[in-house]
Amino acid sequence: MNFEIITTNDRLAEVCQLASQYPAVMLDTEFVRTRTLFAQLGLIQLYDGERLSLIDPLALSDMSPLWDLLQNPDVIKVLHACGEDLEVFQSAAGCMPTPMVDTQIMAAFLGHGLSTGFGALVHEYLGIELEKGEARTNWLARPLTAKQLDYAAADVFYLLPLYDKLLAGVEANGWMDALQQECHTLLVKRSRVIDDTQVYLDIKNAWQLSPKQLAILQKLAAWRLKEARKRDLALNFVFKELNLWKVARFEMTSKAAMAQEGFDEREIQRHGNRLIALVREVEQMSELDYPARLTRLVDYPGYKQMVKRIKDEVNAVSAQTGLAPEFLASKKQIHQFLSWAWKKGCPEDALPEMLSTWRHALFAHRILPLIQQ
Repeated sequence: MNFEIITTNDRLAEVCQLASQYPAVMLDTEFVRTRTLFAQLGLIQLYDGERLSLIDPLALSDMSPLWDLLQNPDVIKVLHACGEDLEVFQSAAGCMPTPMVDTQIMAAFLGHGLSTGFGALVHEYLGIELEKGEARTNWLARPLTAKQLDYAAADVFYLLPLYDKLLAGVEANGWMDALQQECHTLLVKRSRVIDDTQVYLDIKNAWQLSPKQLAILQKLAAWRLKEARKRDLALNFVFKELNLWKVARFEMTSKAAMAQEGFDEREIQRHGNRLIALVREVEQMSELDYPARLTRLVDYPGYKQMVKRIKDEVNAVSAQTGLAPEFLASKKQIHQFLSWAWKKGCPEDALPEMLSTWRHALFAHRILPLIQQ
């Protein structure tokens, strides 16, 4: 397994130009995310079947040839379990690899669970046991060790023969269109810009709050996200989620109240006045502008029975297709469907995933009658 470490702009441009002549390239990233909101890119692995390049973003001042390759419509970018990789590219390059194929999704179309790891697939399809000792390493340290480099190179070197085997299986089983749709859906999901005004909905136990308290939480959560982006700091390192909820729940307008609830003194000193100001802004709002109280799906009558009936249909489709139930419809996708039906009133212009792309033909005739009943 020979590889080249790319540390000059000129060589990066040459390597990317050569790679652009191939129908598909293997791609992976190594990054570090500890206290930061955005992952810090430490290494990019690129393999076109001839050249295996370990691209050092810390040594390069012009990454545009690689970003151009990512967006080249004539070159398929192959990754494995690429959700976080997509976010890294979006953050670092402002774009995502397109067109893209994820071998974890390919394996799912051959009956594997959606969380099947790269090492397990390489062992099953190629008979090779990969070393995984460097998965939790500091990819920002320099120089990288020989063990780190070998580990990184293996992730794309064995990705190519794995991709070839999975591709043959997916084509033989007639899932190619579905695969492309699923990978495109993943790209769309990961490219969505978070709406600051909606992040409060993701705060744990937000459903327990009154409309006024939700209005406070909405302002607090939006402020925290903006602060996290500005400082490139993980959300809970800006202000702990539980404490954010407490400010809203108890409508706090004093630092003493925060201290009494056990907030970190540094948290209070740095952000206390700002949070109090946001609470007071809500006190000046009209009740008509408060968000609606949140209703959990589990509190709807018949929730448990409906989930069971949907899961029965999913299991039936699983038996028919050979695809894993959790891939066909995860708990989150079932909840998305029920929210679409019960909370939103079944809008045709915002179909849930169970009723869109390749899943529509499998599920529409099975689950729509359940909610119509």
